[in-house]
Amino acid sequence: MLLAAREIHKRFGALVVLECVDFSVAVEEAVGIVGPNGAGKTTLLSILSGAQPPSSGVVVYRERDVTMLDSAARCRLGIIRTHQIPRPFSGMTVFENIFVAATSGGGFDRAEAYDRVVDALALCGMNGVANRRAETLGLLDRKRLELARALGANPGLLLLDEIGGGLTDGEASELVAAIQELRRRKMAVVWIEHIVHILLQVVERLVCMDSGRIIANGDPRAVMADPAVVEAYLGGDVHGAA
Repeated sequence: MLLAAREIHKRFGALVVLECVDFSVAVEEAVGIVGPNGAGKTTLLSILSGAQPPSSGVVVYRERDVTMLDSAARCRLGIIRTHQIPRPFSGMTVFENIFVAATSGGGFDRAEAYDRVVDALALCGMNGVANRRAETLGLLDRKRLELARALGANPGLLLLDEIGGGLTDGEASELVAAIQELRRRKMAVVWIEHIVHILLQVVERLVCMDSGRIIANGDPRAVMADPAVVEAYLGGDVHGAA
């Protein structure tokens, strides 16, 4: 097992956000997480990445207890996250953004970092904007940069938080192609996404959350047909849920 989170609880005062969540990722596995707004998906990702501590529970990565490690320490171990709203370093070019991720986040020396940047630029289709300042990019390129920075730091486990959010289907498909290439490289991925049909092009297993709990876990199409999942999406067309 690559990562295992056991009996994860998260509370903010009296508000229970996660309740007794067990979540795991096998080596080279791609897992999708879906669920309605407020289900606890992003909070779970924050706990896996070290951005927030659990109120109780344990997170183990490569057989090491990382529960008390912050996000910077986990990044050095290979647990690397993107954010739903891209957070580029303003005042820097695309190349420089990825280079900083490779040196500071990944711990590479300059020569190795340069190679990481070149690979990430090519994989994410950003060679043509490598020298553009990050703050001048449109949404699709900002999303690409968010992914490229994560790749620059050399993830062993890539955590994606709604990377397709705000994009058209065509734009989202361009990002899917990059993520599919990562899957061909055997990279483990956990992906939260509301655009379910693009998620199903990548993941091998699907988890559905509702009200801070996991209510379904297994084959993606079986999960999406589960009555509890349909109910969580208010009885709507779950395959087009937004």
